[in-house]
Amino acid sequence: MKANVHGEERGPGAHRGPEPIASKVTLNINSSASKFLMNVITAEDYQHIYWPKLDSAIDQLLTQSPGDCIPISYEQIYSCVYKCVCQQHSEQMYCDLITKITSHLRLISEELQVSCPDAYIERFNAALSQYMGALQSIVPLFIYMNKFYIETKLNRDLRDDLIKLFTEQVAEKHVPTLMPLLIEAQSTPFKITPSTMANIVKGLYTLRPDWAQLAPSLFSKFIPNILPPALESKLSEYAAEDQKLQRELMQNGFARGDQSRKRAGEELIFSCHATSLPSVRVWVSMRNQHRDAVHLLQIKAFSFGNFSLCAIDHPSLELTRLLDINQNGV
Repeated sequence: MKANVHGEERGPGAHRGPEPIASKVTLNINSSASKFLMNVITAEDYQHIYWPKLDSAIDQLLTQSPGDCIPISYEQIYSCVYKCVCQQHSEQMYCDLITKITSHLRLISEELQVSCPDAYIERFNAALSQYMGALQSIVPLFIYMNKFYIETKLNRDLRDDLIKLFTEQVAEKHVPTLMPLLIEAQSTPFKITPSTMANIVKGLYTLRPDWAQLAPSLFSKFIPNILPPALESKLSEYAAEDQKLQRELMQNGFARGDQSRKRAGEELIFSCHATSLPSVRVWVSMRNQHRDAVHLLQIKAFSFGNFSLCAIDHPSLELTRLLDINQNGV
């Protein structure tokens, strides 16, 4: 044991005075401040703050006309979706989105049911175009939910789900009425605009490809490979069909015009290094950009093995048949 200069003993057993006790500071944070600091979105917050913003934006997107600019902030909507997904509200948000769009499509279907036959095709086309246009904005806005919930947990895709909704809620209910009207309109030149017919046919094929079998001749005018390939043995039947179409066009006031003055592209001759065959005259149905017409074309055929291939590539013509011509001619 040792003593210091003041005579105080120092050693292992020496008594030590009390050390100062550090004061304890308690940080009292109320629940609202804690929620703010942690960016927590409760179920109540989702229902009363975030979903109403999304609901309003979806309403505007579903009812906008093609080409219209609507006053919504895509950045704000995307941010809402992102925050809700991060806070585990993906499932509820997906259910709310499907419920919202389903209700909208049911209203569209009810409006179509009371449409008169003369306006039925145009109204269906408008509904289809408006919905497909809305999907181009809705799907990107919910891309974060699609990537981290629908694709990951449901093994599906948001766009496919929304297209399926239109198929089930609208198209399937109206195809039995729509298809006969389209077939009738096809037989009457310019009863509806070609763009309307093309949009509906392509849209129906996108929704359900098997619907093409309900009217193969109609769908084949806009969708490739619907009809079986042309056969050499049926060339005479093809010619008869095209002659019938010529007569029907003439009966409806479409004159053939001056046949002595040929238009550009009416006579197409091709050159090839392969051995050529004598020229053959075949009937080919085509659609001109400005009018429906059928022409008798002079086509030079060329040999590729046992058969010759006749193909025409012209910017103003849309061929409905690609013909294989036998070496012996037609």
